[in-house]
Amino acid sequence: MKEGILLKLRLGVIGADDSLAIIESVMREFPEIEYLPIVYWKEEEILDLILPHVDEVDMWLFSGQVPYAMVSESGKVQVPMAYVPHLGASLYRTLLHLSHQMGVRVEEVSFDTFSPEELEHFLDEAGIAGGYKWLKHYEGAISADELADYHEQLWKAGKTKVAVTCLRTAEVELMRRGVPVHRVVPTRAGVISVIHMLLRTHEMLHFKDTQIAVQMMEIDPFRELAGGNFSTDEWQNAEIKTMEKLLRYAKHLQGSLKTAGPGRYVIFTTRGNLQEVTRDYATMPDLEELFGIRADQVTCGIGIGKTAYEAEIHGGAALLHAKERGTGNWMVFFDDKSVVGPLGRAEQITYRYDSEKLQELSQLTSLSVMTLAKLYSILKKRGSQEIHATELASYLQILPRSARRILIELESKGLAQVIREENPHPRGRPRKVYRIEWQSQL
Repeated sequence: MKEGILLKLRLGVIGADDSLAIIESVMREFPEIEYLPIVYWKEEEILDLILPHVDEVDMWLFSGQVPYAMVSESGKVQVPMAYVPHLGASLYRTLLHLSHQMGVRVEEVSFDTFSPEELEHFLDEAGIAGGYKWLKHYEGAISADELADYHEQLWKAGKTKVAVTCLRTAEVELMRRGVPVHRVVPTRAGVISVIHMLLRTHEMLHFKDTQIAVQMMEIDPFRELAGGNFSTDEWQNAEIKTMEKLLRYAKHLQGSLKTAGPGRYVIFTTRGNLQEVTRDYATMPDLEELFGIRADQVTCGIGIGKTAYEAEIHGGAALLHAKERGTGNWMVFFDDKSVVGPLGRAEQITYRYDSEKLQELSQLTSLSVMTLAKLYSILKKRGSQEIHATELASYLQILPRSARRILIELESKGLAQVIREENPHPRGRPRKVYRIEWQSQL
């Protein structure tokens, strides 16, 4: 992406046939969007329809809450996503038709999807007398059969005369069962509102990608010298070879390279370029295969900032974090004070240390904010508040006895307690498993 030029938004659009037709009619009014329309007839096929196109779009727009929730909960799509809400003129039109043409009162209608607050507020604004009685509200995804069962049972019991659903597949199923049903479809106004939001997000992400990024690298040139004896000429030649390799790497990043002392180099580039080569800060680039730089020789800190100075300060901080873990580690320090790393390692975590709560806990204990932040992130990643010293030592890359001291300190301040002992090796000492009591409060 060129500096200062905002490329077209590549938008994937997935929805039921009737909703997709409405969304497509709106899309024609936005020449700055290239859209990929995908229609679905069964919720279970949505992921199979989307996954072949994950690299072709910048964002996804869904025609409703259910397909959005299914894809979001799968965790297989990482780009921004949104869905079109169903409140507004479409629901008003449906209720007007039921009231004036069919003589159905609102308390004789079963609804789904909407929250109680949304539906009550809408009915008040629309001036529709009488409150609703039947509503199937749900968070996330739901099956068409479950919604159809809810509406059908009320109708068969004589409690309702008609169902109002937001899900196309539920409408089709209810029609198959002979239940009177009306479908609330997205409105043009609702679609336009969401598209404007996506365009603003796209613009924000573009400028985020062009933020300055600084990559500080420490490379030991002595490792390239054979044996224990070498001349100053050989040392200089080794440094020149390293510089040549790094220049090729900097060119690949569309950045500039400068030296910052013996064995230390700095590359200035953009956030987007580094995000691409590290696969969204998940791994290290293959420097050895591409540029002949051995990964085990490089310790790296990446800093992101709004200015070159801020990015350089953050890069230095990231390098210090990386050096704590030893040669060959990469860490990233973002402009929101969060730290990610080490890249490409099983123990990679994301942590930040500007939390007021962590600062309070640091004052209460002898532990630093950084240590507490790392511990919090480890527990969050593991999805458990329980941990023993060996596990903690592995994540923090410290000795088990140091990890035990951390847990004992938390226990002494009432922030952790021993809940059981494990003995993985019959001849070894049993190890204590701690539950961290403060983790759920952050």
